[in-house]
Amino acid sequence: MEKENNIAFSSAATTRVRQRKRSNEVIPEPIKANGGTLLVDDRNKYKSMWIRTYSTVWMIGGFALIVYMGHLYITAMVVVIQIFMARELFNLLRKAHEDKHLPGFRLLNWHFFFTAMLFVYGRLLNQPLINSVTPDKFLYQFFSSLIKYQMAICYFLYIAGFMWFILTLKKNMYKYQFRQYAWTHMILIVVFTQSSFTVANIFEGIFWFLLPALLIVINDIFAYIVGFFFGKTPLIKLSPKKTWEGFIGASVTTMISAFVLANILGRFQWLTCPRKDLSTGWLQCDPGPLFKPEYYTLPGWIRQVFPWKEISILPVQWHALCLGLFASIIAPFGGFFASGFKRAFKIKDFGDSIPGHGGITDRMDCQMVMAVFAYIYHQSFIVRQGISVEMILDQILTNLTFEEQQTLLLKLGQILQERLQHS
Repeated sequence: MEKENNIAFSSAATTRVRQRKRSNEVIPEPIKANGGTLLVDDRNKYKSMWIRTYSTVWMIGGFALIVYMGHLYITAMVVVIQIFMARELFNLLRKAHEDKHLPGFRLLNWHFFFTAMLFVYGRLLNQPLINSVTPDKFLYQFFSSLIKYQMAICYFLYIAGFMWFILTLKKNMYKYQFRQYAWTHMILIVVFTQSSFTVANIFEGIFWFLLPALLIVINDIFAYIVGFFFGKTPLIKLSPKKTWEGFIGASVTTMISAFVLANILGRFQWLTCPRKDLSTGWLQCDPGPLFKPEYYTLPGWIRQVFPWKEISILPVQWHALCLGLFASIIAPFGGFFASGFKRAFKIKDFGDSIPGHGGITDRMDCQMVMAVFAYIYHQSFIVRQGISVEMILDQILTNLTFEEQQTLLLKLGQILQERLQHS
């Protein structure tokens, strides 16, 4: 009798454990067939919509304030976002039981993270940093030496982390430790690849960071709104809530927004001028032909209906249409990838940092794809190729010492004087 009671108790305990495990898994929602009920008819979704809207308003307000403060503050925002993304992704494969037997193992993850940050931002911001400290001879020499040996410093920091990892390997924990090691490096590739392109866009001009980011936000908002009120046809199995109606409605809205926003943002030098140093002052520059309006005379039948005789269009607006097309058609696949990734790990969101939205990573999936494309498009189709005076000066300031620069100046002056005498 006692044996039967023990067997029954063991069976019940096993059942409870299995139920507890299943309760943590995300059960995929059934995919509605074509012509299913509207999402708006589900009254339980209204509460979620208002929470999401409230969070969105706060995020847009904070984002606008940071953009107004300038390049350096936007870069700081990107760094903070990186840290939150890394934290969410690090926690994804962590197991509390194994971590108890590996003191300091989490610290190793962050050692690799900040080493990668030093390497990436050291390469990206070395020239703006040099330009900022040029007037001070001591700081100029100090940071010039630091930049010169920056790659070696980062390498030895990484080797230190590598040796740390090897020395902390424990029996029966090898598989878990190597899995965490590989996962950490994948996170560094994902996070820092997109962030390096994002920061490069910022210093090319806030316009090239702000417009792509806004297009993703607009596409996401209108995909949700149109899908909420009109969505019936499922778009992809990975995201049952995504509908064709929302996808098409968001695409049209994003294309129109790209054309209009480029005209508005392109008229502010604060947004279009590149930043060559790490100061926070206002910028003034020659906007270039892309941001100078071109006037087009409207046909007679349009002038009869509307009071305008001509319209002004910035050439950059045509490029904005390409960005809008990518944000509408290709960038959402970053979100689909994240959805499949979450389903593979049986989680709903990467975190809970933003009410109604999930974690920071949940908001950055499409932004990562868009930032890379915006940089490649800018470098391929916008930036004029070839050697310029600014490029040569950057190389001189970065690679030559102060004494070498003085020698170069004297020799250049002699060459110019000789040419003037012979002319």
